[in-house]
Amino acid sequence: MRTPATDRGRVLLVLALTAVVTVFTGTVPLLRDWFDLRVYYGTVHTWLHHGGRIYDYRVPGTTYGFTYPPFAAVGMAPMAYLGLGTAIIAALVLNLTALGVVLRILAGPGWRRYGWFGWALVACGLALFEPLRDTFSFGQVNLVLLALVLGDGWLLSTGRGRWAGVGIGLAAAIKLTPALFIALLLLARRWKAAAVATAVALGATGLAALVVPDASKFYWTDALWDTTRVGRLDYVSNQSLQGVLARLGETGRPLWATVVVLVLAVWAVRARRAIVLGDWTAAFALTGLTACLISPITWVHHLVWLLPSFAVLVRAGHPRIAGALYAVMCTSVVWLWFDDSSGIDGFLGSNTYTWITLGLLLWLPTGQTGGSRLILSRIAATTAPAPSTAAATIAAVSAQPGPSSGTTAAATGTAEGPDLGLARNASSDPTGSTRPAAANPQSSSSRASSYTVKPPPA
Repeated sequence: MRTPATDRGRVLLVLALTAVVTVFTGTVPLLRDWFDLRVYYGTVHTWLHHGGRIYDYRVPGTTYGFTYPPFAAVGMAPMAYLGLGTAIIAALVLNLTALGVVLRILAGPGWRRYGWFGWALVACGLALFEPLRDTFSFGQVNLVLLALVLGDGWLLSTGRGRWAGVGIGLAAAIKLTPALFIALLLLARRWKAAAVATAVALGATGLAALVVPDASKFYWTDALWDTTRVGRLDYVSNQSLQGVLARLGETGRPLWATVVVLVLAVWAVRARRAIVLGDWTAAFALTGLTACLISPITWVHHLVWLLPSFAVLVRAGHPRIAGALYAVMCTSVVWLWFDDSSGIDGFLGSNTYTWITLGLLLWLPTGQTGGSRLILSRIAATTAPAPSTAAATIAAVSAQPGPSSGTTAAATGTAEGPDLGLARNASSDPTGSTRPAAANPQSSSSRASSYTVKPPPA
């Protein structure tokens, strides 16, 4: 389908696509009611206003509490001095800003030429992507972490590596998964950047230990090793390799550890090749994919880390493949097996996003930094994306002019969305955990248990 030739036609097309996206997001997915943000909010309120301890808090009526490292709670402390409504607005603004940074990096230096029409199409396509829908609806931090990591990748790829490593270090201190990017820096022999990232991560962790020593001790000696605090491994939203094994009834650590070692070996070979070829975009994309696969729990909203992989596919001349995979991840298809993931159909269907992630790790093109200019020109001149797929939308975001042989591509990273709502309550069962409140909580004081998200006055 050709793009409208006039501004009036383009406005009408954007309005039509916006209406389709609004109806889809308002009726098909089950919105999450800021559940994770309520966890963060209740945790810091209880800690700072009522003498509670960070890892004792539970959202009233649930078994869910804070699961991130202590530095994340320290960083979220200002939220305790806001009302819940204000905190929600602040989270939306922060996530939108982080998404803007991510898109700016992925779009490359020619981002202005896409114009308002191209970016409007991009916005419609991104609004359909399930991991992004969930990130906004849960009030999650994934986009912020993705922006921090991609910022370092951009510094490295553009020769501005003086401060490279700060973003990765902060991301690793907030949530452990991005620590794999420090290993990427070591693999690339970027010793200074790796040292900076490690120092920042350790410094932030040390700061948290000074501020909340008891919580830090509890987290690093107990909570970190207890995956049941986060949720059930076999819950369908867990799209890691551990989740696949758990849904097969295989919960033994030796088998999972073996699979993790194999995946890391594949990652090391492929990422090293991308680095040698000067393809930082692919190297960061491969690292994000690997982090999602080897993490014990990778909820659907964590899969925003796949976005750079779609950029790599389009840049390498595979926009149809990128569009097809992207479209699948807009459908919430894994939730069809929410109640029963047994059988061949359950094995294949309930793990659909894991198979996409694994396939991208194995076959993502590397070292192909050219070719996107021609693709983008054809798309911009002759076509508009159909509402059912996001191929052209991704192309508009991620394609960039092919750099010369002496210039590396802009680096990227990786980073969620609602389901089909099959007879489930998103507010009370976001991660499928049936684990009761801890029998031996961090705090022995009953006052540090479950305040409401609107705690009583201090």
